[in-house]
Amino acid sequence: MAEKVITDNPAIKKRRSFREWKEDTARRLDVWSRKKPARRKFWLNKTLYLMMIPYLALFFLFTVLPVLMSFFLSFTYFNLLEAPKFIGWSNYLTLLLDDPIFIVAVQNTLIIAIITGPLGYVISFVLAWLINELPDKLRAFITLIFYAPSISGGAITIWSLIFSSDIYGYANSFLINWGFIREPILWLQTEKYILPIVIIVQLWMSLGVNFLTLIAGLKGVDRSQYEAAAVDGVKNRWQELWYITLPNMRPQLLFSAVLSISASLGVGAVTTALAGFPSINYAGHTIVNHLQDYGGQRFEMGYASAIATILFVSAIALNKLIRKIIGRVGS
Repeated sequence: MAEKVITDNPAIKKRRSFREWKEDTARRLDVWSRKKPARRKFWLNKTLYLMMIPYLALFFLFTVLPVLMSFFLSFTYFNLLEAPKFIGWSNYLTLLLDDPIFIVAVQNTLIIAIITGPLGYVISFVLAWLINELPDKLRAFITLIFYAPSISGGAITIWSLIFSSDIYGYANSFLINWGFIREPILWLQTEKYILPIVIIVQLWMSLGVNFLTLIAGLKGVDRSQYEAAAVDGVKNRWQELWYITLPNMRPQLLFSAVLSISASLGVGAVTTALAGFPSINYAGHTIVNHLQDYGGQRFEMGYASAIATILFVSAIALNKLIRKIIGRVGS
């Protein structure tokens, strides 16, 4: 009798029906997820995907959406005062065929990128490789020295003092004292000196983050692999580097390469701080400077968006190329 009363209790029946519904739903979802591997993977990691939603929302809002808006605005005339007016490919045609300053900016950017990108990358790796062999305390101290340029806000001020145009500038003072010149050189006001100085400063500033990334990758290589490689016939440090060190560092190599590309193509603040805006005869004018000119000075947002789109596509293409090159390392 007591058992019948418990069985007939509405609350118990409700809990049982809910539990049965929950088990049935879980069983159906499990069957649904097994039909395709992607569904199965999503269902097994559903909690992780839910935790990613806030990040994905912010990423879409502040990265994807601005890129899409810039691409759309690049086909319009938009001056912030009037509604965007669709003009087709006009901005791109003007940019590529009727804007000589943009061509100068492309040339300067390519020169800076070709020199500072690969050279800074190689120098950072060689320094990281050599310093990684030092004792721990000395390695930590030297690492801080090389990383300092990337965290020091007054780095440009130091270079401005070095290449100051009066006799008190360090470069002029050194050259005058040693008899190389008689009068101070106007380093940042002379067209032929501006771009080489920008390259030197950009190269120096690019070493910090790349160096830190690469030395972290070197520290992550399992030392026992070198011992195993020696047994298998690896005879010198160069073979260790190619067959063991570099393949184990592919993620860090790729990350550092992306940083190098982004930094070299995004040069603009350095030229403005050193040579002013615009620089003498546009000697240090880069694509980013051209973008700042039309976007921040003239407020021609459609034209500026076309510049930004070309810069974005160029960076993506170079990143794809770098991925293929690094993918062949150690093969």
